[in-house]
Amino acid sequence: MSREHPLVSVIIPSYNRSDVLRLCLDAVKEQTYPHIEVIVVDDCGTEDAALVAASKGAKVVRTRVNGGPTPARNLGAEHAAGEILFFLDADIALDPDAVENAVRILGAHPEIGALGGILRPESLMSQSLAAQYRAVQMHRWWMPAHRPTLELHAAVLAVPAKVFAEVGPFDPRLRETVSSDYRIRVTRSYGVKLSDAIRGRKDHDATLRTILRKVFRRARISAMDWRKGETPGDSVPRAIGGVLLLAAAPALALPMVAGRRGALVPAALVAAAIALDADTHRFAYVQRGVPFGVYFSGVHLAVTFTGALGGAVGVLNRFVLSRLESLAPIFTAQD
Repeated sequence: MSREHPLVSVIIPSYNRSDVLRLCLDAVKEQTYPHIEVIVVDDCGTEDAALVAASKGAKVVRTRVNGGPTPARNLGAEHAAGEILFFLDADIALDPDAVENAVRILGAHPEIGALGGILRPESLMSQSLAAQYRAVQMHRWWMPAHRPTLELHAAVLAVPAKVFAEVGPFDPRLRETVSSDYRIRVTRSYGVKLSDAIRGRKDHDATLRTILRKVFRRARISAMDWRKGETPGDSVPRAIGGVLLLAAAPALALPMVAGRRGALVPAALVAAAIALDADTHRFAYVQRGVPFGVYFSGVHLAVTFTGALGGAVGVLNRFVLSRLESLAPIFTAQD
């Protein structure tokens, strides 16, 4: 950093949900690091989120059309004056020392081009069982700080402004792989780091139906958006576990063909899938007790299966589209 106390621009894309945005902004206001400007990008919302942001002292900019968080983040960066850009989703309330820790880490390690944070295992507002499951799962799985990883997420991400200018903005054409794409671009010239010193609580979905729907959609779109060179970081064992669960579904018919021994196959596949993510299951039991642990394991298997199914559908869609594109010149020539 060029200064001992660089200005940090906290950029928050927002689409409605003024209730959680209020908590997000309150948490930013309580940061121990004083040199902060807050930019809320109102993505053509219909609620009073912009008024809430203005009342909290934030600079408010508005997108021309509702385009999702990626174009909103880029627009916020265009209006930022800080030497560090801290991208933060509107449904996350940071710990009080999160920004200070980000400044300290980036200042001590100029080779870092992108610094990600993690989520706490507690939901911000919703306290349903489904939300509690999601909080624990995402703490251990989506943003793991307890093991080496190259995964980053734009939901909690600090980037030096000079790096952002050099690497370029987030790719607005991507939907679910934007963070992976950005990590690849940053690592061509800089290092990336995930730190558990940068934490926040996210408001998680309250129903299992919503969680499963989002998991399926995101997995399907991620598979379709995947680009050559993108890697899943440390999620390879999880991906294998999902494939095993997919295989277990048709294997349920084996007892009809092979008798009792056939029943061992799907059981073994499920057991192997659990073993590949054993630390996640163990964490839920240790932190929340046996009753919640049992609930967690059942839901986690359903979520893992749903993600694998969405990924498989995305791969199939991608294959069909590529075949159609390859056949297009033939039909054009015939015409």
